[in-house]
Amino acid sequence: MSSQTFHPTIFKRRESEARSYCRNFDTVFTTALGSEMTDAAGRTFIDFLAGCSSLNYGHNDPDMKCALMNHLSQNGIAHGLDMHTGEKARFLETFEEVILKPRGMDHKVMMTGPTGTNAVEAAIKLARKVTGRTNVIAFTNGFHGMTMGALAATGNAGKRAGGGTPLSGTTHMPFEGAFGEDVDSLDIIDQMLSNSSSGVDAPAAFIIEPVQGEGGLNAASKEFMQGIARLAKEHGALLIVDDIQAGCGRAGTFFSFEEMGIEPDLIPMAKSLSGMGLPFAALLIKPELDIWKPAEHNGTFRGNTHAFVTARVAIEKFWSDDEFQKDIKRRAQTVEHGLETIASMIPDAKLKGRGMMRGVDVGSGDLAAAICAEAFENGLIIETSGAEDEVVKVLAPLTTPDETLKDGLNILIDAARSVLSTQKIAAE
Repeated sequence: MSSQTFHPTIFKRRESEARSYCRNFDTVFTTALGSEMTDAAGRTFIDFLAGCSSLNYGHNDPDMKCALMNHLSQNGIAHGLDMHTGEKARFLETFEEVILKPRGMDHKVMMTGPTGTNAVEAAIKLARKVTGRTNVIAFTNGFHGMTMGALAATGNAGKRAGGGTPLSGTTHMPFEGAFGEDVDSLDIIDQMLSNSSSGVDAPAAFIIEPVQGEGGLNAASKEFMQGIARLAKEHGALLIVDDIQAGCGRAGTFFSFEEMGIEPDLIPMAKSLSGMGLPFAALLIKPELDIWKPAEHNGTFRGNTHAFVTARVAIEKFWSDDEFQKDIKRRAQTVEHGLETIASMIPDAKLKGRGMMRGVDVGSGDLAAAICAEAFENGLIIETSGAEDEVVKVLAPLTTPDETLKDGLNILIDAARSVLSTQKIAAE
């Protein structure tokens, strides 16, 4: 069989039932560029999923691709465990100068395994090692990964059920607004932790997403994040801010918490950290907390040398000044206006999220799924999120050209209008 040919039946015949995204996007993709993907039949789709925010800078950025191809053509290191390499040094120097120093941050960079859940596991382990405690405070609707420690901190019942064993060591508290606007989540958490008879053990850490990606795009306010930081300090716990999906510009600034006046102790990062969709996760650690012994948290793929190359280029290209951040804000307004149009069609619908991590809660998982399916039929790749998949979720690349962004939003608006019209007719 030629390397250029394939039979689509191989997926159903041989791939595990765990596959998911492909079930909603029933085609075979072959090429991608910028904010578009093309399938084997030559049909091009606008991408509003972006590798679930792993492609914030779009598909195959030319500068990252050129740098990686040059690295490969010169027999550059492909895999170096955690040995010193020139590529790692250049990435760390760039990250230090462009990202950390201007933000007044002095965090160490710990290379973990290649996915976000690896960075979360490292954060939880380190928090327990530093504090000598075991309990971790997580939040309703939170999602932190699929390995056992991260899964214990995850709220979704379906994902937790996949663990197949009791998930322990975590206490779940209400996220901001989880019990309604009239219920003060901070006050509940404070009372539970301050009451010696509440049954809640003193925590090693709080772990929180400033914008809950899989949980329905619930966006925490500055006041709530500051309150959690205060409670963590008062109760001797570390603050873990999971910036895996909301980071790298997705929520509007490089770190999603930059304008919130907090200083996280530990920051798991992944997704778009590599800039080009290559596996790369890391944990940022305040220096005084970096008490690991050599190889105490280990792994064969600690750092991805190819990802060091592309990550450096991404940071230099997009974050050396504030122009890209201004572009994100402008594009975010375009997305918001498009989603407002959809929300106006549906009683009690509401906008969710922040920055270019936005969506509209349409009140029903079935309705959200139908809108996304109709959009796909008309050339748009988009998914849902939320406890009941009730949020139509826009994760367009941050670099999406204005016209492409508007075209994608128009497809989505037309899809919503079509589905609602069909449902109205069926009801009659």
